[in-house]
Amino acid sequence: MEISTAAHNLTGTNSADQESPGLDQDLPSLSLEETIEKILGGFGWSQFIQAILVAILGFFDAQQTFINIFADADPKWHCNFNTTCNPSSNICQLPKGAWSWDESSHKTIISEWGLECASSFITGLPASSFFVGNLIGGFSLATLGDFYFGRKILLFLSCLIMCFASLITAFSMNIWMYSSLRLLSGFGRASITTCTLILLSERVGKKWRGQIGTMTFIMFSLGLLCLPAVAYLNKGSSWKFLYLWTSIPAILYCIIAYFFVYESPRWLFTEGRDIEAKAILRKLASIEGNSLDSYLSSIHHGQEISKLNPYKLMKDLFKRRWALQRIIATMVFGFGIGLVYFGLLFGVRNLGFNIYLGVILNASMLIPTNLVTLFFIARWKRKGSLFALCIISGICSIICGVVGSRTEGILIGFELASFFCAALAYNVMMIFVVELFPTNVRNSATTLVRQAVVFGSVFDPILTSAGTRNKFLSFGTFGLTIFLCSFIVIILPETRGKNLCNTMDEQERMDHKIV
Repeated sequence: MEISTAAHNLTGTNSADQESPGLDQDLPSLSLEETIEKILGGFGWSQFIQAILVAILGFFDAQQTFINIFADADPKWHCNFNTTCNPSSNICQLPKGAWSWDESSHKTIISEWGLECASSFITGLPASSFFVGNLIGGFSLATLGDFYFGRKILLFLSCLIMCFASLITAFSMNIWMYSSLRLLSGFGRASITTCTLILLSERVGKKWRGQIGTMTFIMFSLGLLCLPAVAYLNKGSSWKFLYLWTSIPAILYCIIAYFFVYESPRWLFTEGRDIEAKAILRKLASIEGNSLDSYLSSIHHGQEISKLNPYKLMKDLFKRRWALQRIIATMVFGFGIGLVYFGLLFGVRNLGFNIYLGVILNASMLIPTNLVTLFFIARWKRKGSLFALCIISGICSIICGVVGSRTEGILIGFELASFFCAALAYNVMMIFVVELFPTNVRNSATTLVRQAVVFGSVFDPILTSAGTRNKFLSFGTFGLTIFLCSFIVIILPETRGKNLCNTMDEQERMDHKIV
């Protein structure tokens, strides 16, 4: 797709510069990254459309991640005309005929399978299984996006696994089958956020990297915001329809969009597939004419990155001191953010509010969060903003654990403030991680950090269950964890405005040059 004149005007590209006679001659020697930066440095319509096509997958990701909030909820019940029953009674100590569900017994898995008196481990098993699947999938698929499948194929394969598993989940016969399918869905989902963010970031120049990376968070928040609406429309029906309504559109979109999405040209160069990479650069280019031809012709075989054994590169990632330090620091940091980010969303039922309203309020906070990230990420230093956001989120969450249930207005206010800061920190952290590691290990490194985020979320169903009796066990734990984890960001380098590197050696040389 050629970039239109209007797109060039939008990006502020000078047409005179594009047709400069000097660019028809031999160009000064540029590195591969510098050449790609020249070609993709602006932002045209082709890049924008491609970004939308990829970012929409985050919409479906959000719905499958948090669908358990509604499908696994404890339904409301009422007393039948029986003198031994009152609303404050323990439902497990009442005879079956003394009470009834307010709505259909098929509304959630709790009422359909008679799990109202089951342990918190059993009722929380499906949600925990999903995140355990995330952990398994992340470690299993981590290297495939860097070496075998690439960003595009792994992204769509992951989404299809997630959605097909979700579709089959609607036909579950018991809690064990249901939990197993949720684990499989989580396994597929493990690479979606990572591949989406990397594919978006690698197809634009450094000027637009932060803003375009934010698009996946915007779509994720829209997916979460729409989930309560879908659940409300399904209010009188079985939980199975909720899975059908969210999985079928996602499967259809994945199949159609696959044929229109381009692979990352940076990754193609690392694989030695220069012809394909140049063809995609031509389609995505923010310049045209003689300038584009000159830059493309200046890319020669010597600029390509030699193909290395994936396990050697992964070993190198842990062998080099600077890389190991970055991996450990970002994983610790990710654990703290993951515990709070997902914990506050799943813990909304402990606030005493309507579950639909509670999820909508939290999801609504993601809209301003993503807008703030979109407009200010280019100006913010990564380290300082992350540290400040996590400190504020931790303090607000701790206050939620201390404030009594009677002050519901104050409680929801601090909870939303904590979630806002944690969500904003999550956005900045993911962009920060992409910038910290070179192309040939970027997917693997980012996946490991995502695994730390998921590992934090595995504990959330347990903490949320404990929070029904004592809020500090959930909100207090969330706050203390993110507060303490925030200090490790101090040892990481600042990356704002820096070029992306393609190899470990190149990253090391650039870091030493900056120092």
